Amino acid sequence: MNTYKIAIIGGTGKSGKYLVQNLLEKGHFLKLLVRHPENFTIQNPLIEVVKGDAREEAAVRSLIEGTDIVMSTLGQPKGEKSIFSDAAKNIIRAMNHHGISRYIVTTGLSVNTLSDQKNEKVKMATDWMYKNYPETTADKQKEYELLMESNLDWTLVRLPLIHLTEENFVTETNLIDCRGENISASDLAAFLVSQIDTPEYIRKSPFLYNLKE
Repeated sequence: MNTYKIAIIGGTGKSGKYLVQNLLEKGHFLKLLVRHPENFTIQNPLIEVVKGDAREEAAVRSLIEGTDIVMSTLGQPKGEKSIFSDAAKNIIRAMNHHGISRYIVTTGLSVNTLSDQKNEKVKMATDWMYKNYPETTADKQKEYELLMESNLDWTLVRLPLIHLTEENFVTETNLIDCRGENISASDLAAFLVSQIDTPEYIRKSPFLYNLKE
């Protein structure tokens, strides 16, 4: 397998930590965007830390400079306005500026595509998100639309509830419906890393989930 220099956004978050660990085990060099570097405790020669926020265009540009691929597991900071479309705009601009095309990013079940055939449970979950978290839910949809309008080779992975576990289960991807209720953080990380050299889901938004055993 090839090794790359990868820009990571959200790498200190709950699921992002699993992604960082998986990438380090495979020998990739990582640049991590970190809001509070003083709280970042991982010591590894493969990691370079860039201080900043995904809403800061200069920080994102600095992060992406000199990398081959960008990956994001960005979560919504508590008590702040929705971050997803602001981050997407900065990432798209920075990637275009530096001539980088591959972008792998996670989002939620609520994002809709024109080809979707969501089952009733997923439709209800989407409606619930719009009712209870209207700003962030609409902003995640806007992020998808910004990616669609871009010329990047993006993959937007739509996820159910993430279980923070090292356990691995049978996983499935589906472009039109989510047929599972959970995804293990370990399985998520493995899938995201698998997409680095795989063109199957370029400019697509697969659901990823664990199947019940």
